[in-house]
Amino acid sequence: DDSQQENGDQSSHYGAISPQASSEVQEEPLSTYFEDKVPIPESDNECFSFRKLWAFTGPGFLMSIAYLDPGNIESDLQSGATSDFKLLWVLLYATIIGLLLQRLAARLGVVTGMDLAEICNRQYPTVPRMILWLMIELAIIGSDMQEVIGCAIAFNLLSVGRIPLWGGVLITIADTFVFLFLDKYGLRKLELFFGFLITVMAISFGYEYGLVKPDQGEVLKGMFLPYCPNCGPVQLEQAVGIVGAVIMPHNIYLHSALVKSREVDRKNKKEIKEANKYFFIESSIALLVSFVINLFVVAVFAQAFYNKNNMEVNAVCNATGSPHTDLFPLNNGTLEVDIYKGGVVLGCFFGPAALYIWAIGILAAGQSSTMTGTYSGQFVMEGFLNLKWSRFRRVLLTRSIAIVPTFLVAISKDVQHLTGLNDILNVVQSILLPFALIPILAFTSLTSIMNDFANGLVCKVLGSLVILLVCAINLYFVVVYVTALNSVWLYVIATLVSVVYLCFVIYLVSCYKFLNLSCILQGPRLSGLNPITSLKIRRPEEFRL
Repeated sequence: DDSQQENGDQSSHYGAISPQASSEVQEEPLSTYFEDKVPIPESDNECFSFRKLWAFTGPGFLMSIAYLDPGNIESDLQSGATSDFKLLWVLLYATIIGLLLQRLAARLGVVTGMDLAEICNRQYPTVPRMILWLMIELAIIGSDMQEVIGCAIAFNLLSVGRIPLWGGVLITIADTFVFLFLDKYGLRKLELFFGFLITVMAISFGYEYGLVKPDQGEVLKGMFLPYCPNCGPVQLEQAVGIVGAVIMPHNIYLHSALVKSREVDRKNKKEIKEANKYFFIESSIALLVSFVINLFVVAVFAQAFYNKNNMEVNAVCNATGSPHTDLFPLNNGTLEVDIYKGGVVLGCFFGPAALYIWAIGILAAGQSSTMTGTYSGQFVMEGFLNLKWSRFRRVLLTRSIAIVPTFLVAISKDVQHLTGLNDILNVVQSILLPFALIPILAFTSLTSIMNDFANGLVCKVLGSLVILLVCAINLYFVVVYVTALNSVWLYVIATLVSVVYLCFVIYLVSCYKFLNLSCILQGPRLSGLNPITSLKIRRPEEFRL
């Protein structure tokens, strides 16, 4: 009857698949990572409850930290210094697209009780699944390099150069291990700690914004007028970098796992709808906060350092007695900044307090994103490889995979010669985006997985357009980059890699024909089940092409 349709069959899960890899439907287990789940209080108000919103608050803010990592901050300041306020609209639209994608990730985790990596493990054959896992691990490594090096740069600035880059990396590794075990004292305490770090960033970068006093009219025009007059390849690469920095592939996997930390009865359709609603509201608030913080950074550097040349900056730094004047050669070349030089020029133009407050903000950004990056690594590895290791072994393995290349970079380069690394890593994130976008759009569009919560036509069309746009941007960038190599062998290698990349993207797209019929679910169709209840479970080996 109607009430049964609304509340679902109380003997089985509403979602189409169950977290247990068993041939029988079983009770949903606690997450393999979080030791407890946050209970959701009852409320008489059916429309909206602040108590319930507070109970659901947490996963969205942890997810939003990926929008505030040092890679994003560096992309922001470079956008302001090279393009003035002209690319603020790219940041705004990228954040909105990110919100829509995070909504899909949260819905997948709530409805199925599984994260994206676990579902990929069940649905894809072995070889594509392993390729997908390696691509996401590569994205995590690239992001982690930005985050850990960002922390190391912050330590270097705060210590006036006494702590070298590699020393800062070691400190970051050590304190990350310590902070990651805070959830032993309760998940809510850990989430509050992340909230504190976001507050530190808001205050630090908000202070810089108030100090510089950007032109508010230019800020609003840059946000809401999608134009970029007199822009060239530099601005285009910066725009691609913004997209890669804001929408990170592994963050979609992370969010789908974090929402499992709330007690939601997946046997009850009403509770699932309510959880989806509150998670979306929370994510919207979290990403609004992250957008404002990113806007602070873009506006500060657009107002203060757009069209500045090295000669001007050198003269100001020399006049203020800065020990970093050698960073800016005596020529008329356009000023190039990263998060290290950005702190230095702020100190030269606005005083030492601006430098140290900037460094504190970068440290908060790096520390928080390093921790969430570790969570991403663990969820991705556990999900794709079905690992059931002890907590310490999981942390150690996922940290080691990401930290080793970071430490090698820290040893081989000093803090003054990292310009360009962030741009490359952001573009890599953009290139790897389809390996998160396609699976999340595919699985949330399948009624065999999402039942009544599958994507509608509008969501499918918009998602497909986003994927096409990202792939087109990536192809354009590859063509521009390859034509500048001036080497036949590099042309050949780049062409082969591009062909393999395109083939795998096409394969993933073909695995759900027109976003409705899945070729990865070619096993016998399950029939005769109540559409409100969960489908019978099939083992991973049954899902094969």
